[in-house]
Amino acid sequence: MTQQVNTGSPPKSKEEAIAKLLESTGCEITNENGQRKYSPKDPNSMPIPPKGSEVFVGKLPRDVFEDELVPLFEKMGPIYEMRLMMDFGTNNRGFAFVMYTCPDDAKKAIEELNNYEIRKGKFLGVCKSVDNCRLFVGGIPKDKTKDEILEEMQKVTDAVSKVILYSSIADKSKNRGFAFVEYENHKAAAMARRKLIPGKIPLWGHNIAVDWAEPEPDVDEETMSKVTILYARNLMMPTTEEKIKKIFSLDDSLKVEKVKKLRDFAFVHYKSREDAEEALEKLNNIDIDGSIVEVTWAKPADRITRPRCHSRPSQHMIHDVPGMAPFLYSPPGYDAYNTPVPFPNCPG
Repeated sequence: MTQQVNTGSPPKSKEEAIAKLLESTGCEITNENGQRKYSPKDPNSMPIPPKGSEVFVGKLPRDVFEDELVPLFEKMGPIYEMRLMMDFGTNNRGFAFVMYTCPDDAKKAIEELNNYEIRKGKFLGVCKSVDNCRLFVGGIPKDKTKDEILEEMQKVTDAVSKVILYSSIADKSKNRGFAFVEYENHKAAAMARRKLIPGKIPLWGHNIAVDWAEPEPDVDEETMSKVTILYARNLMMPTTEEKIKKIFSLDDSLKVEKVKKLRDFAFVHYKSREDAEEALEKLNNIDIDGSIVEVTWAKPADRITRPRCHSRPSQHMIHDVPGMAPFLYSPPGYDAYNTPVPFPNCPG
């Protein structure tokens, strides 16, 4: 249960300054799960910010509190919520999360406050935070379809937005025994994760393994706008690079420079961005050799960054699901001048 600030309270020398801050802003501070949460007294007074509105703040002096942080970060825009991670005494743990009301303010905070000198010789580290909305669900019967999994997850959890399911490499009529379930926001995903702790709610008569999925790697928009390589997944093993090139060139009307296929996925290199855009529009979800192929933009491996997240994926699913290896939802990165970065090993 959320309670008023108690454990993890600031030293008395800070209490008066913090009290004045709360009086002036009309907000409150609560202690919850080892963190001090600064937010409006009425959580419904502001709409939930869209994804991309939160920043991670690191390298904090351990005696910094809201009376210093809020005025500084509010210069970038209104704060929806600030979470300061606490130790068991009166110090913070050196990092916090600040959620703004919109992504533009978060971007401004990164640009202007990263490496900001908050104390003499003490510089902040500010970067993008990912509000992870995706769960890994393992132990799924291999004959279940995406629609069946979506229907079942909507029965037992709220705010499910979509299911990502991978077909078996050897038999496209079956899945690989796991899926990724995406929720409308991080809070809904966190509540679903707690509800689906293995053994509490079996699905289809099976115990399932549930944990945070690895969040999608981040690549800046400017870089992605220049990409000329498509990533195609769910290909049949016998499908050749020559056939892929013919299909993705739209019978030679588009200029394909190179195709690199590995197992059931491939990278298709185009001469121009315009050709790649046309191919993406026309070929996503195309049937090739009896398999529906998903086509997306490839992400340059050297530009992929892993933002700090609400929650880190743990490794228990690897042990709970036989043969399960860590798996990324997003496409593997590519080396634009050589071969693709290897894809994680996955059960077939």
